Parts: sequence; C-alpha cells; structure tokens
Amino acid sequence: MALITRVYRVDPLNPDERALSECSEIVLKGGIVVFPTETVYGLGASAYDSRSVRKIFVAKGRPLDNPLIVHIAKIEQLKQVASEIPKEVWKLIEKVWPGPLTVVLKKSDRIVPEVTAGLETVAVRMPAHPVALRLIELSTPIAAPSANLSGRPSPTSEHHVLLDMFGRVDALILAGDTFLGVESTIISFVHDPPMLLRPGPLPVEKIVEILGIELKIPEFARGFGAADRALAPGTKYRHYAPRTKLVLVESRDVEKMVEEIVRLAEKYLAEGFKVAIIATRETMDRYRDLSVRLLCIGSRNNLYEVAKNLFKTLRELDRLGVDLALVESFEERGIGLAIMNRLRKAASEIVEVP
Repeated sequence: MALITRVYRVDPLNPDERALSECSEIVLKGGIVVFPTETVYGLGASAYDSRSVRKIFVAKGRPLDNPLIVHIAKIEQLKQVASEIPKEVWKLIEKVWPGPLTVVLKKSDRIVPEVTAGLETVAVRMPAHPVALRLIELSTPIAAPSANLSGRPSPTSEHHVLLDMFGRVDALILAGDTFLGVESTIISFVHDPPMLLRPGPLPVEKIVEILGIELKIPEFARGFGAADRALAPGTKYRHYAPRTKLVLVESRDVEKMVEEIVRLAEKYLAEGFKVAIIATRETMDRYRDLSVRLLCIGSRNNLYEVAKNLFKTLRELDRLGVDLALVESFEERGIGLAIMNRLRKAASEIVEVP
C-alpha cells in the first residue's frame, strides 16, 4: 500500500528550519525520510530503531544482508555508534569530515543489527550538506542508503527521488541537484592495512597522503566481481544499472577506445539495433556521422564533472528507447577510480581493448 508522502522543498544552503524540524519528528517517531547529501540523496531512518530501519529495505527492495551507512552530525556521535576507533581514523576525519568519506569500524551496542546486516562492524560518515547535517542534529544518527530502487542508478536530482520514492516514504526533502554525484569513499579500518571497500569523491591518493600508509585495494573495489559478503554498501550486489543494456569499452589508449566504439556501433546498427553512445566532450565529434543517439557525460579534463553527470546520464539513457548503449572508459586515477567502479558494476558487458 502506498504511503502518503509529504514533500518539502528547501534551499540547499539555508534550509527552512520548520521543514527540517517536521522531518526530524518523522524520523524520531519511526518514519523514513529522503534527504540530500553532497554525494547522492539518502533514504534515512533512526539508526537506533530496528522497525524503522526495516522500512528502508522494504521501500528500496534492498537485500537484508546489504548494510547501511550511519550518518552523524557531530564528532562526538562517532563514539556513540562505533567502538575501537584507531588513531588513524581520528587523523583522517580531522582533515576530511564533514565530507564524502565513510569509515568502517567496530560497532557500538546502540546500533541495531538491521543497520549492519548482522555484522559486528558499522559504516559511518558525516555528510557535508547543510540539510543533512541539520536533519541529524534535530533528530538522531540516521542510517541511510541511497534513495533509489535497489540496483538502479543512484539519485542525484529531485526528479530521481520523486520517480523512485514518492509513495514509498513518509517525507521527501528536495534541495536541487547533489553536489558531487557519486557515493562516498568507504575505507575499512577493521582490516590491516586499511582496505578500500568503495572508491568515491575523496581519492585514494589523498587518503594515502594524509595517513602516510598504503591502502589495500581489492578487485571488487575496482568494480570487478563482488565481495563474498556485503562488507559495506556497494561491495556485493550489482548496482547502478540502467534498464538499457550497457557495453563498457575499456582501453588505456583513448584513440583505440574510440575506434572500437565506432566499430561496435556500426556492427550493432547493421544488425538492426538502436544504439546510443555515452561520450565525452572531447570525443563527441568522432561519432556524429553514425546513426546513434549521443549523450555527453562531461569532459575528460574534469572527471568531477563526469562523476556528477554519471547517474543522471544512465537514467537519461533509459528514456531514449534504444536497445543498447556503448560507454567510454576513464583513467583509474583520482575520482576516475570511482567512475570506473560504477561503470563496471552498471555494465552488462565489458569489452577490453589492448
């Protein structure tokens, strides 16, 4: 049965206090609320309320063994939701919180098992968005995954959350497009050395620079395969996938990659398929003579622009009515690693070009 969903539109930098107060009451009374963060929109409930957290899994159609991230608004709250906090964690969060970094630690007894999918660890972050921070300040630490139907591209705009979550949640807080467009970087500090579980807007290179130690980077963090258990969001199940078949063409040589995309497009067109190509500003002209639909994802010279446009582009793809799409790859440096993680998980097929 559909829920009556209240919709609140607020300014992202100076949100209406009354609106956030009403939404905080919904959280405290056991409801679920969609709210913006700097990365993507989140779907939240009190991290201390089992019944409320279960509503998140129902609303999303999310597997129960896929843990959630606990969002906090003050450093002091970290001690409430986690235990055994290593000195490296304090060193890191002092530099980057609030921000798009999630740390995985031993959980405290206050966190209900539904949040952690029964694990003894908890993923925690402090979002860098005025709306999210104030909502948490007025309520409680909030457990939240991205506010999309499970498996679909994450929501970065008001339209996305209205499409996926209206009638499934108690309230939507809309505040325009999110700032970064891909989910937070996740580092596990229960592993030695610390392990990257999911790349995000905070680059691995910056974390290594701050900590002065190397991180372990498993293949699933690059988007190849999956972890045996869901150690954190985005590590086990296929994510971010459009309904349209997506073919990722990978090469370290941009020229060879473009040539392969042209070859594949001509092949599929000759077989009668409707084809789209997701390309960058620098390569768009190479495809204009083909009878394909073109989507520009941004510039190779600004991968933060590509990341911000990624999920929006994947969702737009499904509205084109094509049979399949070919998408370019990117260098796995900085936020490029996060982009490639998402594209590999979204792709139905990967074509590697030497």
